[in-house]
Amino acid sequence: MAEDLGFHDAARKHIRRSTAIAAVSSRPGLLGGLLFAAKAPAYHVHWLVVSEQARGKGVGRALMAEAMRRFVRGPGAVEVVTFGADHPGAVTSGARVFYERLGFTAAEAVDPGPEGGSRQVFRLVVTGFERRRDRP
Repeated sequence: MAEDLGFHDAARKHIRRSTAIAAVSSRPGLLGGLLFAAKAPAYHVHWLVVSEQARGKGVGRALMAEAMRRFVRGPGAVEVVTFGADHPGAVTSGARVFYERLGFTAAEAVDPGPEGGSRQVFRLVVTGFERRRDRP
């Protein structure tokens, strides 16, 4: 998905609006990107994509940490809709495990995705103290 030109266009548009973050390499190329909506107390990850060559190297974690630092002013909750447990992409993408490792918990099911597969909300409750604790 990070290789998709549509994603590049959407990322540039949202970066200009200050609602997206991109990770780029010293070589030409987008490693990943995140589209975020920050309207306290509800925060939403609309799109988090990491290129295949960058997966497992901390890019997704770094993008989420930067989004939390920039946009989240708790208390509130950060939500993301990802694959349902029975969706084939749940395992191959690693999305569910990724969000669980960041402290998100599985919540309610939502409408199926565009291809018909199940989807589920993952939610992270934030108190506002996370920002101070995680700051360098």
